[in-house]
Amino acid sequence: MSRIRIDAVLIQAVIAGALSFAHLHDLAAAAGQDGWKAWAYPVSVDLLLVAAWRRMRTTADNRAAWAWFIIALAASLGANVATAGLLDLGDVPAWLRILVAGWPALAFLGGTLLVHSPTTAPTEPQPVTAATLPTSSEPEPVPDVTVERAPDPAPELPPAPAPEEAAASPVSAPAAAVPPALLDHARKLADSHQATTGSRIDSATLRARLGVPAPLADAITAQLA
Repeated sequence: MSRIRIDAVLIQAVIAGALSFAHLHDLAAAAGQDGWKAWAYPVSVDLLLVAAWRRMRTTADNRAAWAWFIIALAASLGANVATAGLLDLGDVPAWLRILVAGWPALAFLGGTLLVHSPTTAPTEPQPVTAATLPTSSEPEPVPDVTVERAPDPAPELPPAPAPEEAAASPVSAPAAAVPPALLDHARKLADSHQATTGSRIDSATLRARLGVPAPLADAITAQLA
């Protein structure tokens, strides 16, 4: 809940309201409205003024609110001016008595019209339905387009060597590596074979004695020669 801040404007409003309230009371009492009726007139004028002002804030272009605001303001200002010595409160004219007596009905009519006057409701957007949507024309068929891709060039292979060149340069198989211990053992077997048979050991016999593959036996035989 917001707190009321007391400042110069609020004090000025209280003073102005009290003076206007007193002037309206004095004028109503001078016009023949005595007792509590004289105190009810200022309340009626101020309430109509506030109701018109609130309606003006809600809808600024409301002509009825402006009209009742001017009527209530004229009643308040008229009472203030009339009680400033321009009117003899002891001898109030008949037309003023008629206005004061008819004010309650006029204020009730104005307040009722201000409270029950229709306000302009915000227009809600209409829901979009299938009927309100624009009918789109059927899309034109797209013609079939065939894109032909050029074949990739085949990789160039090196030219095959001529038969003469192939025969002239035979491919030599790499010699198998012989462990030194195996070579020593093979040398002992070769010496024993030569001492027994009188001939050098061949590759097949050495392969059978050692149990090694043929390339390795050939390499050992070549080193024993």
